[in-house]
Amino acid sequence: MEALPELYAIFQGEVATVTEYGAFIKIPGCRKQGLVHRTHMSSCRVDKPSEIVDVGDKVWVKLIGKEMKDEKLKLSLSMKVVNQGTGKDLDPNNVSLDQDERKKCTFRDYTSQKITLEAVLNTVCKKCGCKGHFAKECFMQPGGTKYTLIPEEEEEEVVAAGHGRDKKTSVAEDSSKKRKK
Repeated sequence: MEALPELYAIFQGEVATVTEYGAFIKIPGCRKQGLVHRTHMSSCRVDKPSEIVDVGDKVWVKLIGKEMKDEKLKLSLSMKVVNQGTGKDLDPNNVSLDQDERKKCTFRDYTSQKITLEAVLNTVCKKCGCKGHFAKECFMQPGGTKYTLIPEEEEEEVVAAGHGRDKKTSVAEDSSKKRKK
């Protein structure tokens, strides 16, 4: 068994291969190679790893992960947390690495469902009897004008179909209601 560097150890390695997703680095003192993924090459976005490194270049890397997969040891390396001039650790407490891991685990809602505020829209004011607001938000004066919500287009179509009127008539009436307000 070869002596591998410990986790979070920094060393200088030689670039063995450059691929579209990163670069493989020869680890000194053993025959293993580790991968520097393109996301760990620089703090800036890297689209082509070949623009950053070439085969044979000496680079400073930090061992950030060891993983057994299909009975093979896979090593993950990072260049962005090491100063490439001096080899100094730019992330001694591994805070940046933890943040990168958290970014990968964020929840995203891809269902694209509309959010509706039915709880408020379906309420009836105790003061004026209109839908869509609470009594404490009511602006009705005793004997004054009553205000209601303007129905959405879908509701207008249902109302128009139910009363045998066409949509243009109901839209014209709604616009006259808006002017009264």
